[in-house]
Amino acid sequence: MSDTQSIWRSDHVIPSRPEASRHVQEELLEQLARLEWAEHDVFSVRLAMEEALINAIKHGNHYDPAKTVEVTCQIFPDRIRIEISDQGKGFDLAAVPDPTDPDNLESPCGRGIMLMRSFMSRVEFSETGNRVLLERERTPPE
Repeated sequence: MSDTQSIWRSDHVIPSRPEASRHVQEELLEQLARLEWAEHDVFSVRLAMEEALINAIKHGNHYDPAKTVEVTCQIFPDRIRIEISDQGKGFDLAAVPDPTDPDNLESPCGRGIMLMRSFMSRVEFSETGNRVLLERERTPPE
């Protein structure tokens, strides 16, 4: 991973409404397409980002109109970085049930985190659990 400067950056503060997150996602996906990122990289970023935004809006801020979600997106030559913070109390990552455990197969809890981890190169939560860092390394062009 290089320490180069980002080639594109976007900072947003959005209301706690799912429809408010669409503009941020579309803006980022347009930049990835413009920079000719591989289709499977774009798919992975879209899926993980959508899960993280919904978690922040729904579970973090509980759709509270008085609370906002901060989103910072940076594209580097070799990777993308997305940071999403909500104003909720956070959560204990260790307490999230394993969605692959047979006892939890019918429960939706933990699936979003599992998807983020599956599709991104790096997923880190703050100690309080109200901020997530997502990174994906770019597939080298052919």
